[in-house]
Parts: sequence; C-alpha cells; structure tokens
Amino acid sequence: MTVNKIFALSAVLATGLSYAHAQVPAAAATGGYDQHQAFNPVFYTQNGNEYRSAGGAPGPKYWQNRADYSISVTLDTAQHRVSGSVAITYTNNSPDTLSFLWLQLDQNIYREDSRSEAASPYGGGRFINRGATGGDEISAVTLVQRGKTQAADYSITDTRMKIRLPQALKTGAAVQIRINYAFNVPQYGTDRMGRLPSRNGWIYEIAQWYPRMAVYDDVLGWNTIPYLGASEFYLEYGNIDYSITAPADLVVVGSGALTNEAQVLTADQLANLERARTSDRTITVKDSMAILRHEHAGKDNLTWRFSCKNTRDVAWAASRAFIWDAARINLPGGKKALAQSVYPAEVAAAYAWGRSTEYVKGCIELYSDKWYPYTYPVATNVAGIVGGMEYPGIVFCSARSTRAGLWGVTNHEFGHNWFPMIVGSNERKYAWMDEGFNTFINDISTQSFNNGEYYRARDVGKTGPGLFAPNTDGIMNTPDVIQASQLGNMAYFKPGLALALLRDEVLGPERFDEAFQAYIHRWAFKHPTPWDFFRTMENVSGEDLSWFWRGWFLNTWKLDQSVKDVKYSDNNPAKGALVTIENLEQMVMPVTVSIKDVNGHADTVKLPVEVWQRGGTWTFHVETTAALSEVVVDPRSVLPDVNRANNTWKAK
Repeated sequence: MTVNKIFALSAVLATGLSYAHAQVPAAAATGGYDQHQAFNPVFYTQNGNEYRSAGGAPGPKYWQNRADYSISVTLDTAQHRVSGSVAITYTNNSPDTLSFLWLQLDQNIYREDSRSEAASPYGGGRFINRGATGGDEISAVTLVQRGKTQAADYSITDTRMKIRLPQALKTGAAVQIRINYAFNVPQYGTDRMGRLPSRNGWIYEIAQWYPRMAVYDDVLGWNTIPYLGASEFYLEYGNIDYSITAPADLVVVGSGALTNEAQVLTADQLANLERARTSDRTITVKDSMAILRHEHAGKDNLTWRFSCKNTRDVAWAASRAFIWDAARINLPGGKKALAQSVYPAEVAAAYAWGRSTEYVKGCIELYSDKWYPYTYPVATNVAGIVGGMEYPGIVFCSARSTRAGLWGVTNHEFGHNWFPMIVGSNERKYAWMDEGFNTFINDISTQSFNNGEYYRARDVGKTGPGLFAPNTDGIMNTPDVIQASQLGNMAYFKPGLALALLRDEVLGPERFDEAFQAYIHRWAFKHPTPWDFFRTMENVSGEDLSWFWRGWFLNTWKLDQSVKDVKYSDNNPAKGALVTIENLEQMVMPVTVSIKDVNGHADTVKLPVEVWQRGGTWTFHVETTAALSEVVVDPRSVLPDVNRANNTWKAK
C-alpha cells in the first residue's frame, strides 16, 4: 500500500582520502551512550536449524504448505454484489498432522459487529469502515477427503474460519474445501477495494474477495491474527484459476493471464492487444469511443477466465468505463510480459493516466534488471477509488493521481510485486518487511526512470527530530500497534532509509546489492522472518551488523554525533591536529568528517563504526600544515542526526 508521499532517500558519494590515524584513549562514555548495549555480543537467541539455517537461507528440510484455488463468481452491478464458489485444495507439507484448518474471511471486517469496527478510533482514518456490509455470507462449506464428500464442521470468529477435520491431515496429504459464498461490495473498502462512480459507470476494484487459507508455518504454527485494517496479509502460494461473470459491456482485468481472450474481446481489441505485445510504445486496446457502444450486442453477460501460477493471491477490476492501453515489458533473458492500464475517460490526459502504462513498463523493467525478474505474465494498473494497493500482477491506484504522484504510487505499488508477492513475508506482523523494503527500491528506480524525471533528493539530515521524536513507535511493531501518525515513518520511511544507509554508508553498493539479491533469490515464493533477512545480509556481506539491527529495527534509539574539540600536537598545527568526536545518544553509525584549514585545503575522513566500541568519544590524528578553520561531522547531511547544531566546529 502507499502513503501520501513516497520519500526520496539520499545516496552518498564518498571520496577517498589519505590521513594518518592515531588511537587516543577514549574518555568515559557520555550519559546517553553505552557501548555495551550497542555492541552486545548476544544478538541471535536461537541457533539455525534444519528448517532455517544460521546463514539465513532455507534449511535442507524447509517446508511450507500449499493452497490451490478454483473460483467462479458473478458480479451483479445492480446490487453491487459478488456471489459464487471457491474450491481450495490444501496440501499439508509440514511434518505435523493437522486436525483442523484456519481460513481468512477478510470481508467480515466490513460487518458492523467486526472486531475492527470495535477497535477503530472514533475520529476515523484510512482503514476505518465507512459503510457496513454483511461481510462474507457463507451458504455452504463441504469437504472432500479421501474420496468422501461431507458437510464441514466449522465455526467463524470475526475474520477467521476454523474447520475441524473428520480425519486428521497427515504429512503429504491434501483436502479439498468447497465454499459457497457472497458479499456486497462496499463503496469504500478500507482503501483496499471498493467502487468509484464515473460518468460511464461504476469502477469495481475487487480484493480479499474469496475465503483464503491462513498460513501454517514452522515459526508460529497457524497464523491467526485477525484482520483489523492496517495490518496486511500473510498467504500461502499455489495456482489460482478463476472466472468472473459480469454484464457484457464491462471490461474485466485481473491477476495472471486472461485465458479466453477470443470469447470476451472484439476482433479490434484482439488485434490491438497483439500489437501491444510487440510494442515498446503504448498501444490503445479500447478507446473512449468504444465505451459508448455495446460491442457484444445480444449478450447479457460474459465470463472472463484467468489463471495465475505460483501466486499468493489474485485480485480483479471491472467497469464499463475503462479505456484500456498496453505495451510490452522486456525482461532479463529475452522474456516478455505485458504492461497495461485501465482508467476512465475523465483522467486520460497525458499528464495523468495517459502515461500510466509507460510508468508500469518502466518500473517493472528496472526492478527486474536490478533485483529479480518479474514473474507474472501481465502487470495491470487500475484507476479507481483506492489510493494505492497491491496484488500479484495488478495494482489499484487513485484515479485522481497525476504527474509525479501517479509515477510515485504506480512505482510503489508495483514494487510490492517483489515484496511481498515474490518474497512472501508476514505483513500482518512485520509491515517494514514489505513497505520498508519497497520504499528503498522505489528510490533507486525513481533515480533511474527517464533520467530521473521525478527524482528529488531529500535532505535526510533534517529528518532526525521527527524520526526520533519522543514516544515514537519502533519498527518492530505490528501495524495495528503503531500509531496512525507514525505508520508512514515506521513502516515506510525509517526502514527504507535504514537500508539506504546500510548500502551507502556501511557496506557499500557492491556488497549490499549482492547480499540483498541473495535474500530475494533465497526466499522467493517462501516465508522469511526478520532473522532470516538479518542473517542473510550478514553472512553474504561478511559483516556483523547486530549493532545496526539493534539501533534501527529493534529499538527506538537516537543518533547524535558531534565534534567535541580540536587540538594540535605539541600545540603546533604543523605537527597535525587531534580531532575529538562524540556519540551522544545510543545509536551508532560510521562517521564522515570534513576538515578545512585556514589555507582552504579540504579533506574528508571516514571512520568505521568500531570507533565507538570503547566509549562515546574518539580522537583521531589528521596530518596538517596549517591551523584548521572548520570541522564538520556528516558534511553531506545524510544521517538523521537529532541535533545538527553540534555537528560543526569552527575556529574562534
């Protein structure tokens, strides 16, 4: 999902400098800093095992369960209602025998008696229900197990369904669950789904629209945290085949490949779509004039069929109002995919959605080249009521977005196809593992897209007071615990900034990129934990980063580096200067110091984080021939220092 602003993160270009280092005994730690906490040798409290290695990779006996779906529904535009059935084939690959199963019924968040409704602030917010529905209306639940079909023994608690199995599901066995259900589509679905009126009809964005399996993993067993709105999703992988029956004058788009194009598209649309598959320029598939005529005369409804492989979810959109355009995506190894956009005529201008497909194609090609090839056959951007929300191969972005705003939300939502669609982390608990990672890669792609057309560097040095404000929530909290005013900082900006600084200030781009790519490849279509990420980054980069994880992720420590004093050897500037710096708060980072002398000569000194291992002060020797005029810590303003007033020393 998106926030109002996708923050740009600063990158550092370090210059190599020659200086003489002399270790000077450190003074006692200042009151705000204790090196024993920052560099405590005990970080990982559990050893690696056969499921998850100490090096951060899946172990030799790593497992995860599988969920395959076959879904068939009808969209009733008169009643704004979706109804149909789902058949789930659930395979138990765990070493455990399962006597019951848990499913997620996300539509129940919209009930008046939902737990989310009771726990929502009175003042409202982005994830608040703005109109109740009946939630998931379940009319039948049956099981097919060992060739026998029978009614299921089930109970529903808020957004969760528990099914008690008549025969326990052993390792390697599968069971099929069949559910008949229906729900009314809310107009505002907590900014994740809904419907938007346009001059040519309603735009439906449909998500969390079928009962989905909860994850059973080697970390917690069943993951059954209720869906309250802010926390997103944790899902199993499998193949999903689904069909949408809708009025014949609607265009339907969805996750995966449309498998019956000839049955639902006109001859002109088919021809235009084929042109788009070989074009790097945007091709119109259905224009505004086609909206005004019924191109399937004599037919009341059409059934659109889709298939999405090795996916954790699917979503779709439908409208009579859609203009539709598309272009080819060029992927590594010569592979191709299709970028496409659907939007109402009201927002078709070149400064708005007229460039959407260009943005889709651009960001996906950049992410694929840099990190991991895009895995879905189609990438669809939908203009609608949702401000910004991501699903495999399809995203919902605000129809009101234009220019840099439309690039930003498109780039962000499609970045989620890497985190968490490819790397399947637990968003319900760790929002930063998708939002923060995604914010980080968004910045790199924005710097590259169209020669930086929309890139604006942010002065990170000015963000410290806000980022480390009193009573700030930490990154390692569930989104439902983080205060709404802090969610943008703690789920998006702070972890994204942390990764940027880890790359630019600690490891360097080469070592960071190798480790980050290894993490993505190791955990593609799997379920990593924060500790798997930490271990991978350390083992691949060859660096103990426990001090970094403590400072940025596990605590709400602040950063305050300062220049304490400047003296000269034997009081003679010609014999060199002794510069003393301080670490006044608990967070530690490497130090960059710029030095100027009275003759205008300038140098830059870079010190590793280890200078803080023996205390909060550090003195180093600089070869000089003249008195110094100025010493500045963090001269490029790339660290979120809470007090920049003490970063500079000037000669009196």
